[in-house]
Amino acid sequence: MRSAWIMILAGGAMLPALLAQAGKAPNAAADWPMYNRDLAGTRFSPLIQINAGNVAKLIPAWSYRLRPDANSSDAASVSELTPIVVNGVMYLSAGNRVLALEPETGKEIWRYELRTGLAPRRGVAYWPGDRNNPPRILFNSLHEIVALNANTGKIDPGFGKEGAMPVDIPFAGVPTIYRNVILDGSNVYGPGEPNLHMQDNVPGGVPGDSRAYDARTGKMLWTFHTIPRRGEVGAGSWPEDAWKGRTGTNMWAITMTVDEQRGIAYMPIGGPAANYYGGDRKGDNLFSNSLVAVDAQTGKLKWYFQTVHHELWDYDLPPEPVLLDIVKDGKKIPAVAQTGKLGLMFILDRVTGKPVFGVEERPVPQGNVPGEWYSPTQPFPVKPPPLARLSFKREDMVTAEDTTPEHAKACQDLWEKAGGFDNQGPYTPWLFRSPGDTSRKATIIFPGFTGGINWGGTASDSNSGYVFLNTKDNAGTGWIQPNPKYGKEEGLLPYEGIVGGFSAPGKDQNGNAAGNWPCQKPPWARLIAVNANTGDIAWQTTLGIIEGLPESKRNAGANGSGGPIATAGGLVFIGATNDNRFRAFDSKTGKELWTTKLDYSVTAVPMTYQGKNGKQYVAVVAAGGGRGNNQSLVVFALP
Repeated sequence: MRSAWIMILAGGAMLPALLAQAGKAPNAAADWPMYNRDLAGTRFSPLIQINAGNVAKLIPAWSYRLRPDANSSDAASVSELTPIVVNGVMYLSAGNRVLALEPETGKEIWRYELRTGLAPRRGVAYWPGDRNNPPRILFNSLHEIVALNANTGKIDPGFGKEGAMPVDIPFAGVPTIYRNVILDGSNVYGPGEPNLHMQDNVPGGVPGDSRAYDARTGKMLWTFHTIPRRGEVGAGSWPEDAWKGRTGTNMWAITMTVDEQRGIAYMPIGGPAANYYGGDRKGDNLFSNSLVAVDAQTGKLKWYFQTVHHELWDYDLPPEPVLLDIVKDGKKIPAVAQTGKLGLMFILDRVTGKPVFGVEERPVPQGNVPGEWYSPTQPFPVKPPPLARLSFKREDMVTAEDTTPEHAKACQDLWEKAGGFDNQGPYTPWLFRSPGDTSRKATIIFPGFTGGINWGGTASDSNSGYVFLNTKDNAGTGWIQPNPKYGKEEGLLPYEGIVGGFSAPGKDQNGNAAGNWPCQKPPWARLIAVNANTGDIAWQTTLGIIEGLPESKRNAGANGSGGPIATAGGLVFIGATNDNRFRAFDSKTGKELWTTKLDYSVTAVPMTYQGKNGKQYVAVVAAGGGRGNNQSLVVFALP
């Protein structure tokens, strides 16, 4: 058995309270000052005006159209947006603009229009300033970090080079601000540049290193090598010098999580390229698919925990982890909970990286792809249990009683056309198809490359110790075959993955097309609460409806993207379904208390805040239409 974690002594540092803007003390309870509301990633608001007893009375308060321009070629860039509210002002990005709004009305206070490129599609960050610098709005745009004066919306020339700091590796997420440090992950993001975490057949490219910058000057402070170099911890888990020209293995989560008291930053690192073939990278491949803890000020490694050895399934770690203190056997433990596409949750001591409930290295199936290296075991948490489907048998296929006769037949036809699907349980390897292979049989894996817990991530309630998450049971199907372009184009690997989904067209009761529905038995999406104190599932409920199904079958789960938030009012708010609904659930029981139908789906994380008028608001972005050109920030309040 191999240990999936190491411990390196951690230092500590206390974080002072946020500086007041223009001398005014902020109302911390009223604000939503960063993407996850706090550095611990809890997405938990202490506001209680809207609660389980009155949430059913919520009504629209105001909305703001985010579509930047009728001729915009990429207006969809705002569909994953979560605004922030700091000291009574709302800040958000929208296409080629960054805006400041009155959070009670949506009235524009100021706007900044980018000269080139787009504002980030996920949001902006706030730095409170110091005696020499005004408060700033910071955001990533292509190969720059841009700083605006938070009071005026004008470029702040004191940062970087006249308000912008060039960066070698772009980041499509939201900067994390800890003290005077800007923490960034990495993506390839821009015209003609592939997205790092979607690379399949090409391993070469820019590195996926994480970096930190000085929030005052823009100067780079440190770089963390996500693929260790010779002499660094983990270098032996790769072939020698594998880091050279290797892409992927990057933190593409939307933001980082930070232990403010101890000054520890937590980076969920994704899988290496290529996604489905790793014969050129034999070994466990640290720090891919790992939660990595570093000193936020220096970038020095403290510990790591690898969730997948030698990743071959595109089981990235899109969600940033959440920090919470739990009580186990009467002892208080500072914990961190990490989830991901693999459908598992690892609860670790956030100071040491040691599993709280134990982790077992269990044997997993081995494959037959020529030249491939397979890890003989993979880590499985003893607790919590799996949060998504991890295996599949033919009897798990959807039937006419589950959906409709037409859909069930279409799924059976898919099975027959594929020659059947092979699944051997968790971490089933992709089957190899040699040239001329007529068997046609393919592999089916659960979770698939969009299944499990994706970038929407988690929320938590420190009072109950519950961690809330939405999970979806999407499959991946396919095989590995020789790459016909190998040897003809530079940088390609000898084998490639041919992958797809596991769904078939459905029709409503009138015979009209109703989109594709999964081919395994429902539910297809769930909202789950995990009791982190015990490692048990506290409750779970189906999330979303399929309107095309008969009335009695509609509660099947409508999987989408996005994540939850939680409040001291006993509520969990979430969109994250493709049925255009926004919902509130009782955080203690999972009972659905309120739902509203929007014009478009919610693929963003919501937020809540208190206005200067004393009212609590809940806000969320809904997006849809051609190229995503219809997006609105929709805000709700009590009458």
